[in-house]
Amino acid sequence: MRIRSTLATVLAASLVLVGCSSSDSDSASGDSSVDFVTIAAGGTSGPYYQIGASMSQVLGDTLGADTSVQATGASVENIQLLTDGDAEIAFAMGDATRQAIEGTGPFADKEGLKDLTAITALYPNFVQIVTTEKSGIKSVEDLKNKRVGVGDQNSGVELNAQMILEAHNMSYDDINEDFLSYADSIDQMKNGQIDAAFVTSGLPNSSVMDLATTEDVVIVPIEGEGMKALREKYPFFNEDVIPGGTYDEAEDVPTASITNQLLVSPHLNDDQVYEITKALFENLDAIHSSHNAAKQITLESIEDGLATELHPGARKYFEEVGAL
Repeated sequence: MRIRSTLATVLAASLVLVGCSSSDSDSASGDSSVDFVTIAAGGTSGPYYQIGASMSQVLGDTLGADTSVQATGASVENIQLLTDGDAEIAFAMGDATRQAIEGTGPFADKEGLKDLTAITALYPNFVQIVTTEKSGIKSVEDLKNKRVGVGDQNSGVELNAQMILEAHNMSYDDINEDFLSYADSIDQMKNGQIDAAFVTSGLPNSSVMDLATTEDVVIVPIEGEGMKALREKYPFFNEDVIPGGTYDEAEDVPTASITNQLLVSPHLNDDQVYEITKALFENLDAIHSSHNAAKQITLESIEDGLATELHPGARKYFEEVGAL
């Protein structure tokens, strides 16, 4: 495993690759050079990975850094990679970010996560409970006794699945849960091995699009008392709709959404984060071309749905360009 650290000296600070992480790393200004950037993304079939790959290319071309995008189980794993010093940038949903900062949920036994900061808010993820016409599933309650893909274990998708079920007075005791990525869920739905899947992502999701080529896709609505209970307990969820025509359904489908965050390593200093932020936002056209959801990443929306503080280096850049 590669461990990263920032070592400060009296004369200058430089980011180097070392054999152990340093407790002396902080976000103070120092050398602005960025030697490497690992982006913790998600499954290869999801928007996180596609957008992360574009960001990796931009940072490599602009900063001359050694960059890579890492396929992961997404939000929870990404936050841990970031705080452990094994990634410089991480995609995460707003709910996982808040839980990490507050030390709740999967982060209840973790320490040192209160200083998570972001480069920017990204775009909303839509909770998509995906099934097919032949399953007969029309509501969340219809998932009872069904075989349901709930995302990779400890992923943001799985956290969402648990919260949605809870809001409908259900739990894993009521379904036959299977911990599967987007792509694996869709493959197993095609093969008749599961009946439905939670897919929390930007729109459209490529795996769901793939399913729609062979099946009549149904997106199960989240609305009414279930939505009310969800927002009362977890106010970081928003009421939203999946526009008609996104997949097979002609009408809008009511659902919940939650904003994604682009988090940054506490081991990078202000100047390094400034350079990364500048590189990304001065090359938005390239990032927008990576996925439809990425088009919502703009200078006008950097704080929309932000679940934590902006990193001082990112804030400096946004203030310089008049975005704050």
